[in-house]
Amino acid sequence: MFYLTRMLGKPVVDAAGEVIGEISDIAIATGEVFPRVTSLAFLGPEKTPFMLSWRKFVSTLDDDRIELNAERAALRFSYLQPDEVLLARDLLNKQIVDTQGMKVVRVNDLKLSESRNQLRLLGAEVGMRGILRGIHPLVEGAVSTVLKLFGRDLSENLIAWNYMDLLDRDLSHVRLSVTHKRLHELHPADVADVLEQLGPSQRARVFEHLDNVQAALTVAELEDEFQADLIDDLGDQRASDILEEMDPDDAADIIGDLSYDKAEALLRLMGVNEARAIRSLLGYREKTAGGIMTPEVTTVTEGMSVQQVIEHLRGEAAEREGIYYIYVVDEDRRLEGVISLRDLVISEPETRIADLLSRDVTTVGPDDDQEVVAETMSKYDLLALPVIDETGKLLGIVTVDDALEVLEEESAEDLAIATGATREHGPLASLWWWLVRRNAWLLVWGIAFLAFIGVSRPLTDVLAETGSVSLGFGLTMTSWALVLLPLLLRTAEDLSSRTLAELIEDEDEDERLTLGKRLLREGGIGLAAALLNALVASGFVVLSTGEMHVIATPFAAATAAASLLTVLVGGMLGHVALRRSAQEKAVSGAGLAITAMLLGAVIYLGLAYAFGSTWGAALITAGG
Repeated sequence: MFYLTRMLGKPVVDAAGEVIGEISDIAIATGEVFPRVTSLAFLGPEKTPFMLSWRKFVSTLDDDRIELNAERAALRFSYLQPDEVLLARDLLNKQIVDTQGMKVVRVNDLKLSESRNQLRLLGAEVGMRGILRGIHPLVEGAVSTVLKLFGRDLSENLIAWNYMDLLDRDLSHVRLSVTHKRLHELHPADVADVLEQLGPSQRARVFEHLDNVQAALTVAELEDEFQADLIDDLGDQRASDILEEMDPDDAADIIGDLSYDKAEALLRLMGVNEARAIRSLLGYREKTAGGIMTPEVTTVTEGMSVQQVIEHLRGEAAEREGIYYIYVVDEDRRLEGVISLRDLVISEPETRIADLLSRDVTTVGPDDDQEVVAETMSKYDLLALPVIDETGKLLGIVTVDDALEVLEEESAEDLAIATGATREHGPLASLWWWLVRRNAWLLVWGIAFLAFIGVSRPLTDVLAETGSVSLGFGLTMTSWALVLLPLLLRTAEDLSSRTLAELIEDEDEDERLTLGKRLLREGGIGLAAALLNALVASGFVVLSTGEMHVIATPFAAATAAASLLTVLVGGMLGHVALRRSAQEKAVSGAGLAITAMLLGAVIYLGLAYAFGSTWGAALITAGG
């Protein structure tokens, strides 16, 4: 096996044994499952670049050098062909799409294999091993050896060529084999997942290789925050063509997020019917039935027969979004009733639509809240829900996929309000959220440690001057409490997590506990925690001093009291949080956790010092 990073810089030796340069790159032909190396690029005297045919001139390859089968004077240099890619220039340290894992990765090295006198590319190394090898093979070997001592391997993370797609270079002219799974062959939802990992320029480059239909399907699958940005970055004609291929309700959502000038420019480039449908949807308020409906509805009249309706479906209705039901309207497009596809299929061709018509139709108005619409569809198990105006005229339908998106959106909003996550956006906020929700106890522990260091130093100076025993006992117990502080912090964090769970469950007000019952419940938990933590505190003193120290008892008592108080305070904070949520006020999950833990830290450290100094004073009195 060979690796590109190890090959680069190796000497190139001609048939006479003369070093004529060093390897700078190698080229592959892209039209194969495992592409063969076709050309060798090397730097000659004074860093002059040369390229020659691998098949014609390369004799042997080993870890130390490449030997050619001809002398310098007999070499005939060549040029990079249209179907060739240079590995170091076009792949190494570049971003690629792992079309199997649906993610964007960076190429850290490339692995090759020699077979039948040909060198072939196996794939790209995208893991840590490739990074270490790129630094130096000795670094790779050292890290691998250390990991083996701990029973672990430095594994290779290889992506085969047929699951790679290039991003940082325009390869539209490169012919690939049919077995090469390119990005445009993926499902639009998978393409959307990949695009969301890319920067704006790379997203636009990928779009150049998608036709309008697939581009439209992909844009529809993107998260809302990416859709308008992507369309805005495209040229007006291409953006208009893509929006024209989309369902009107999806296109209207994107148009509504663009600037007025951009939106008007795109609408003017569209066909008259498509632009009219989108403009009609833009007139409805957001988060309403009118805002999420599609105006493209399959309609028939009562006088038609089953055969006529089927022919209609095969013709002009073929392009409609999800034909779940056939709606029957009069000449003024007022909704008369609905026919299910099942009834249509099992009926005789000559049967009149009036005989199959169901006039009991669940409908909504264009100004109805989208959450109400989605809940109505869920309640009655509907795949589509007609939207009518005050005169009964059919305006459009809300389809099941739109309803699912609404339910997901509303659920996310409710959860964000309950946990206070609506205020946290961007990379710094994400880092802060990770700290406070995953390692908040460690953060608070660090704050308490720094605070204790700042306070203990002047107190230690006072102790040295006065020789106060009570002050010494207080400082000793506070330092011990600082070591065991994570016990209290994790207890407080668990309390806040339980409160957040109650917020998410959103119980009825009648089912919520009163403050007294909540404190009684938390008190039972607090007593159990107090007993357990007291035993841990006693054991810690024994392990630290080698004996049952004179202040082991007050330290265990301080730990137990702090545990119980922390639980009760956490219960009170939880009760306040639930009351705020009931009043539809935002509650920050991060703030709740941090507050509970800070109060727990203050309680524990304060009680430890108070118990220690009091016990020390009592010992002096008893001894006196």
